[in-house]
Amino acid sequence: MEEQNQDMANAQNSYYVELRNKAIHEGDLMGRAFSASKQAYASGDGGRAHDLSVEGKEHQRLKEQYNDQAAQWIYNENNKVQARGTIDLHGLYVQESIEFTERAIQNARQQGLPELRVIVGKGNHSASHVAKIKPAITSLMQKENLTAHLDRHNPGVLVILLQGQGTGKNSREVIGDLEKDPNNDCVVM
Repeated sequence: MEEQNQDMANAQNSYYVELRNKAIHEGDLMGRAFSASKQAYASGDGGRAHDLSVEGKEHQRLKEQYNDQAAQWIYNENNKVQARGTIDLHGLYVQESIEFTERAIQNARQQGLPELRVIVGKGNHSASHVAKIKPAITSLMQKENLTAHLDRHNPGVLVILLQGQGTGKNSREVIGDLEKDPNNDCVVM
C-alpha cells in the first residue's frame, strides 16, 4: 500500500484537488447552461438561448483551463524525480496522458533515446479498477507504429522502443500479455 500511496501522493495535493474540483464545478455549470439554452430555443426564446449558449461556452473554457492547469502541475510534480527517458502519468485523465506521451515520444526521439519508459500504473486508482491509461497508450503506440514491452519488474511500466528495434511487442501483444497475467490489475486514474 505504501507504493500505491506514493504513486498518488501528488494527486492528493490540495492545489491539484482544488483545480480538478473547479473544473468539475465549471463542467456542471456548463451542462446546465447548455441544457437551459436548448430549452429556451425550443420555447422560441432565441435571444435567451444565445445568451445561455455563450455562458455555457465560457464555463467550458474555464473547465478546460482548470483541467489544463491541473494536468500540467501534476505531470511536472510526478516527473521532477524521474530519470531521463521516463515519464509518470499518474493523476492524468486519459486524453491528457495521450497528449503528454505524444510530446514525450517526440522529445525522446529528438534526444536520440532508444526507449521511453512510461509509467502507466497498475490500475489501482481507477474507478472499478478498470484499466484506461494503459490501453490508450498502447493504442497510441500502434498509431505511432512503435513496439513495446512491459517492464518485467513492474507491470505498471510500458517500455516503448523508439527506433522500432529489439524484441518489443506491438500493442495487441502487450494487451494480450496484460489479460493473461493474473497479477495484473492495471488501471490508472
